[in-house]
Amino acid sequence: MPPAATLKEKEQVLAMEGTVEEALPNATFAVRLDTVDHVVIAYLSGRMRQRRVRILPGDRVRIEISPYDLRRARIVYRLTDAPQRLAAHTHRRVDAH
Repeated sequence: MPPAATLKEKEQVLAMEGTVEEALPNATFAVRLDTVDHVVIAYLSGRMRQRRVRILPGDRVRIEISPYDLRRARIVYRLTDAPQRLAAHTHRRVDAH
């Protein structure tokens, strides 16, 4: 097993924020970065898939970009800028007893 320092060096990623511009096939998205005028192709992280987090065009997201390929990224968090949007898309099931 490699030492912990080696694992940390390998796991370094660039964390950025952006806006989803377009939903693409296979749960991928075109995301425009905030800091630079650049569009990356991003996919949902495993935890977001497990929690069934829905991403729509216009959503603000936090992404991680690998230093090896600056065109691809992983969406790790959906930022909640608009509380109205959350309320509008939250559907609660009412059980009749």
